[in-house]
Amino acid sequence: MPDTGNALVTALETLARAQREAAARLAKDLDWPRAGLGIVRVIRSHGALQLCEVAEILRVDPSVASRQVSALVDAGYVRRTVDDHDRRARTLELTDAGHAFAAESDRRFDDLIDTAFADWTDDALTAAIDHIRNVAAAITSTNQEASPR
Repeated sequence: MPDTGNALVTALETLARAQREAAARLAKDLDWPRAGLGIVRVIRSHGALQLCEVAEILRVDPSVASRQVSALVDAGYVRRTVDDHDRRARTLELTDAGHAFAAESDRRFDDLIDTAFADWTDDALTAAIDHIRNVAAAITSTNQEASPR
């Protein structure tokens, strides 16, 4: 099917817009920038990380991650500590307020998902999750295999 690639890209663009809109709405409800939500969620799910690791996981430039982390530090959600293994590096970890913020954002994401997918069966939602993960993995593996120009 010659139009399959274009249809997939269009569907992914639509999904990305919907995700950005939902995250923006959630961030507005939490009175916090959307990008900060991603960093809090990454640190909470991975544990203490260095800035370069956060940037790599989020696939953003380290300078972008640094600005977002600084805002989170200033707000009291993240703390920087000296890395135990590399005294020159700083480790990022959530504060108690950061954990509370992450829990509240999770609760609001859960509410949004419960509402958006209320008429989906558990099997349909699980299948969608598997398909999205497989698509992301396929694209990621292609990006990693591509040679730099």
